[in-house]
Amino acid sequence: MAVVTVDFDGTLYQGDSFKVMFQVAKKDYGVKEWSVVGAGLVKSFVLGVVKGKTAFKHEFFRSFARSFKGKTQEELAEFFDQLARHDLERVNYDLVETVKQHQNNGDDVVVLSGALMPFLKAFTREVGLNDVETIGTQLVFDSDGVCRGQIGRIVNGDEKVEHLQNWLKSNGRDPETETLYAYADSETDEPLFQFVDYPYVVNPDERLKQMAVQKSWLTYEPNN
Repeated sequence: MAVVTVDFDGTLYQGDSFKVMFQVAKKDYGVKEWSVVGAGLVKSFVLGVVKGKTAFKHEFFRSFARSFKGKTQEELAEFFDQLARHDLERVNYDLVETVKQHQNNGDDVVVLSGALMPFLKAFTREVGLNDVETIGTQLVFDSDGVCRGQIGRIVNGDEKVEHLQNWLKSNGRDPETETLYAYADSETDEPLFQFVDYPYVVNPDERLKQMAVQKSWLTYEPNN
């Protein structure tokens, strides 16, 4: 029995979740929420120029989370359910079936992503990935279940390895003896690819293809 980790953006979902959030937000957001997102977008662009693409994405992520401030868990659950249903044609259904095959083989599956936890839970329900664990970036709620507009540490890069190690430990699993798989699509997943036994790159661009060849990573092919 193996432990299988699967990324979300670019892997299970092949679209741009930021764009989808904008599209869904158009229906629900008012001037107050858009002013928060707009201010955050400006700051994100500045950081992106100075520190690069990853800094842009992370700051934009935080600014969008600030627009959730004051919303209840129930309100946000409805928002993320809409988000999960919005762009289903971009779901990587071949990989969904591969994940289900792993489950049929008795493997444990962990969706491990920087995406927000409520989104991951809504998405896995929507595409029929039942009995999978989800590890993602946490939204912060107060004791009354109201969002504070803050997020925890973004699950990205080395964070993924740390979260996987913690999950293994909390479930009584030894990473030295477990067989570990990872399906992911980004150079930022290199620490995770280096950590597991079977690193599968999904939908790689040319740079990631070259890295995969150099480092002897596997390339995911549908129905493999």
